[in-house]
Amino acid sequence: MDVVLLFPGQGSQRPGMGRELAAAFPAAAEVFAEADAALGEHLSALCFDGPADTLMLTHNAQPALLAHGMAAWAVVRDIVGARVRAAAGHSLGEFTAYAATAALPLAGATRLVRHRGTSMYEAGLARPGAMAAILGDTTRSIDDVCAEASASPEGGLVVPANYNAPGQVVVSGEVAGVERAMDLARQAGARRAIRLPVSGAFHSPLMSPASESFGLALERAPLVDPTVPVYANVTAEPVTSATVARRLLLEQLTAPVHWTQLVERIARDVPGALFIELGPGSVLTGLVRKIVPGAECVSCGAPVDVESLQERVAA
Repeated sequence: MDVVLLFPGQGSQRPGMGRELAAAFPAAAEVFAEADAALGEHLSALCFDGPADTLMLTHNAQPALLAHGMAAWAVVRDIVGARVRAAAGHSLGEFTAYAATAALPLAGATRLVRHRGTSMYEAGLARPGAMAAILGDTTRSIDDVCAEASASPEGGLVVPANYNAPGQVVVSGEVAGVERAMDLARQAGARRAIRLPVSGAFHSPLMSPASESFGLALERAPLVDPTVPVYANVTAEPVTSATVARRLLLEQLTAPVHWTQLVERIARDVPGALFIELGPGSVLTGLVRKIVPGAECVSCGAPVDVESLQERVAA
């Protein structure tokens, strides 16, 4: 059985994440302790106990998700490590994927994503924006919808940000542009158009102010070649070079997440693989099932999930 590792992005965080895992497995507790030491603060307490409003802040959510994903990986590595053929993560999760494939040390990765989150938060303050999920099939492409909204006098700059699955795309940009795109999407038959509770227009040109600061941090990061291919959000292509990884991780700030195309590519490259989502929730396994019907998927973020995975691998 071949395995593909998946790591979630922002939106999956919630108070209580990783608490049971750290209590049950010393390897997981060690990951949280190392993340705490890397930041010089009790990130683990925020993960375990919240409060939710503080945890959801971009500069907290990003290292929290990385820590939980790496804690889950530390627990299951001996179970599935030899079977891993590829890894990927949604937005922030791509950094966790590089950490899990030994391209980034845990402490360095934790500090790097804290810097990323802070840079994105500050960019959102400097140039406020919004994001919205467009759900359901539309009679015209979301790309066309965004182009019209951007050119409209009552609109503003808006672009596709996440191609998450068939019938599920997120748009991002100036508030007026996002609102206009939502209206146009509804007119084109979208089932729902929902504003998302975010602090900025992620994966859009509005994040450009974050690029310079984060680019310097990324250049200094101890990034090496991953042990297995990591599939990039920006290109949906496998990455095996640290040089390419640095370029694409920086570009990811302002470029869309091509998750649908990425999952389709992995399914072609590693046919019949078991997709394992490591971290809180099961958002990515749900998306994989929509993109590749019949794909084998499991989520693993708590002790009961580890037991289930052990049984599955042993069967």
